[in-house]
Amino acid sequence: MKPILRIALSPAFVLAGLTAAQAEMPKDPSGTWLTGDGRAKIQIDRCGANQHFVCGKVVWLKVATTDAGAPRTDIKNPDPKKRARPVIGLQLIDSLKPEEDKFSGQIYNVEEGKTYDVSMERESESELSVSGCLLKILCGSQTWTRVPGVNQQANKN
Repeated sequence: MKPILRIALSPAFVLAGLTAAQAEMPKDPSGTWLTGDGRAKIQIDRCGANQHFVCGKVVWLKVATTDAGAPRTDIKNPDPKKRARPVIGLQLIDSLKPEEDKFSGQIYNVEEGKTYDVSMERESESELSVSGCLLKILCGSQTWTRVPGVNQQANKN
């Protein structure tokens, strides 16, 4: 009778372990967020295998066009082949990994053409804490605010 009890209890322990692992996942940051300086809105979604990671792209810019009226492009990208790509729709955040109470990985800063180590933690339903570092010494943080979703076709100055 003991082997049967062991077999019956094993799935219960496995399920309990899955529940504990899910409880340790950071709060989902999915949604549209206004950056701390108010110059861009970033759409963050789950991505990757089993929606385990976090990705984000630009969906709105306060100043979406150049003085000449052309859409802003990734002109400071270190790769000359990427400098003509539009900023709106550009993926800045790719596959941030869950770590304890936050998501961590890298974020691309289109204004500088540089990639930073970043961590994101949803502080509340309406606030997302974003902290980034270049070379682990030049660090800064912002609080992004949740905003309604943006229709990319309707993006205007």
